[in-house]
Amino acid sequence: MKKVYLMMYDLGAGHRSTANALKTVIEQRKLPWKIHIVDAFKEIIGTTAPHYVYNNLILKKTWAKIINDPLLVPSFKLQIQLSHFAWLGRFKKFWQQHQPDLVVALLPYTNRLIYESLQAVCPSVPFVTVITDHADCPPHFWIEPQEQFLICPTPTAVTQAKHLGFPQDKIFCTSGVVIHPRFAEPIKVDRRNERQRLGLDPDLPTGLITFGSQGSKVMLEIADSLEKSLLNLQLIFICGRNEEIANILRRQQSRLPRFIETFTSEIPYYMHLSDFFIGKSGSVGVSEAVAMNLPVITDCNALSMFQERPSAAWIAENEIGIVVKDFRDINQAVAKLIQPENLRRYRANAAAMDNRAVFEVVEILERVLENSFLEATQIVRV
Repeated sequence: MKKVYLMMYDLGAGHRSTANALKTVIEQRKLPWKIHIVDAFKEIIGTTAPHYVYNNLILKKTWAKIINDPLLVPSFKLQIQLSHFAWLGRFKKFWQQHQPDLVVALLPYTNRLIYESLQAVCPSVPFVTVITDHADCPPHFWIEPQEQFLICPTPTAVTQAKHLGFPQDKIFCTSGVVIHPRFAEPIKVDRRNERQRLGLDPDLPTGLITFGSQGSKVMLEIADSLEKSLLNLQLIFICGRNEEIANILRRQQSRLPRFIETFTSEIPYYMHLSDFFIGKSGSVGVSEAVAMNLPVITDCNALSMFQERPSAAWIAENEIGIVVKDFRDINQAVAKLIQPENLRRYRANAAAMDNRAVFEVVEILERVLENSFLEATQIVRV
């Protein structure tokens, strides 16, 4: 059995969901690999401080987003630089103990650290970085100038890699961001009946509102704005682990039919019941929505996290939704989107994306592991 290490961290849910998606396909294909999903900060460096800051401040607090780019991100990068040699020793010890056959980075910031430690202990082991955002955010985010394979979800990311000097035989382009294969599976339930079972109208336009695994108070603002509008629709709220937001929504009186759920593994089911998606422009979340043929409404402004801004650009460029400057414009965006001709066009554009990335990445990793690089370049065209 080959030992394959998928390196991630639980800052948000996207990195772990990517790892779980790849593991699922690897197991479905019965490849002779032993998969290890490793939270680099928690299990190797021995800290969960970045998890707390990101999950409990950046994702939930507006004031934290204001200082994210000018203060928190530079501070985080500085900490990585100052701790490089100390952390390098911990990674080297980890590789000495585990002796991997393939290492795959599903996380930004620490890829230089992972690569250098791997080179020091197991220099023949291939190192692959799978970019899980729609583009890199240089410097020292996803793409580091080192000997590695890069798996890019968009032509934009491919262009960035080439500009940084990566040869074409080290770059692979997939059909999108990796999402779980269940988003490609048919859901055999009757939408009208299921809507009624949840207390919803079987025929009203239905919006799914979610802001990732930690939720956000922005959901309350969106709910209030739509409540005061003249729009005739209904809403499904997925609040993640944010019980506070869920409880507030449940206590509110609403003229619009609504269903409130907390953290769930049934996102494809709720997307199947919906007509459009409202949420932050996280690469995995919007890609899941598009895979379910849901047009997306998201925002992009100075408070948007820099790694999510390329996702908003991707949505606008491919005409698979509407990007607003601020969710205070949500009423106008929803009114425009649910016009029948617009909704049909956006849904058709979403259906045309055909994201097969999770399967493509596993095929690429298989070729890399077999040292058949030429064959790997024929899987997907850069």
